Amino acid sequence: MTSARRTVLKLLATVPVAAQAARAAAPAAAAEAPGGIVKPLPADVFTRHGTNAETRPSALRGTGFHTPNDRFFVRNHTGTPVLDANTWRLTVWGSGLRGGPVRFTLADLWALPAVSRDVAIECAGNARGYFTSQQHDTVTGTPWTLGAVGVARWRGVRLADVLRRAGIGDHAVAVMPRGLDAEYVTAGVNLGRVRRPLPVAKALADVLLAYEMNGAPLPPDHGFPLRVVVPSWVGVASVKWLGDIEVSAEALHSPWDTDYYRLFGPGHPPQGSAPLTRQTVKSTFELDHGATLVARRTHRLTGRSWSGHAPVVEVRVSIDGGAHWRRAQLQDPPRRHGWVRWSVPWHPLATGPTTLLARATDAAGNTQPDHTPPNTQGYLFDAVVRLPVTVV
Repeated sequence: MTSARRTVLKLLATVPVAAQAARAAAPAAAAEAPGGIVKPLPADVFTRHGTNAETRPSALRGTGFHTPNDRFFVRNHTGTPVLDANTWRLTVWGSGLRGGPVRFTLADLWALPAVSRDVAIECAGNARGYFTSQQHDTVTGTPWTLGAVGVARWRGVRLADVLRRAGIGDHAVAVMPRGLDAEYVTAGVNLGRVRRPLPVAKALADVLLAYEMNGAPLPPDHGFPLRVVVPSWVGVASVKWLGDIEVSAEALHSPWDTDYYRLFGPGHPPQGSAPLTRQTVKSTFELDHGATLVARRTHRLTGRSWSGHAPVVEVRVSIDGGAHWRRAQLQDPPRRHGWVRWSVPWHPLATGPTTLLARATDAAGNTQPDHTPPNTQGYLFDAVVRLPVTVV
């Protein structure tokens, strides 16, 4: 019996009958979009990975601080469901409420105080491909480069306001949002719909239930009609296509914080690390792998750096494989939950191949290392990425 199957059976065995009934009564997911993703995926903007799509670094150049909706990466466990906002409902239920289940329509949520926040969403496996291509480590999962991240202005309601309206009690300890995408089946094991618990303290602190993205209704691929936005945490916590939220008087778990989204392998406990929360510090040039640049011309190298721990306050760039470094000019004030854009001029004289590197440091003192200790599922790569380019 696989570890995933054992985990699922153990979780099901501990779920009270009433809770199982409440879950079964949740709305069924709609049919998936043909091909798994709704929006167009032009090859000069995205690299396709099955039902996932990552943004090419060059596609960010000149787009501003916020990632346009049509260029925002897509991370799906199955495929994008096509949901009807008129029949959609959010159900809040569980032993952590003072009363029974409470259901909300979109109109109910629109009637609550609205807030807007600039927040990055980043897959925990962003840059996973560099474990293999740069460090020669063996890892599993989608071989993202640095395109599984984006920053948007999200507008919606505070999760805290919804939970209080639903009657959360002082005895509640955990909150678990669950999506309406199709049940995820892997290795013959049905893990159910994507869901991941949050401590009540985090849920009440800064989590948003968003219904708009960059001034427009959420696109289908990004969670229409409602999604969770958890600032600075790994992207799986920001559950899309939200259908229900369990509020519990006891700790909650799902395969997305037991079998996945922990660090496994040498140097980690047999049961894995604690569930992943905050993202690491990273940098990307707005250039694609293997780009060519013209010699004896001044180029404005641009890029972006971000951290889940604190605002990025410094970026240093090398144009000679790490032999020499210089400070980049930051284009944005350092801010939490987002990124900073930066630039540095370069006037190459010699032709031939060279390697560009960018290293960010955040306000908490976290700096990108030269090497990331590997883990079997390839999460939280934070080492400086070596970008080969050719001067012609």
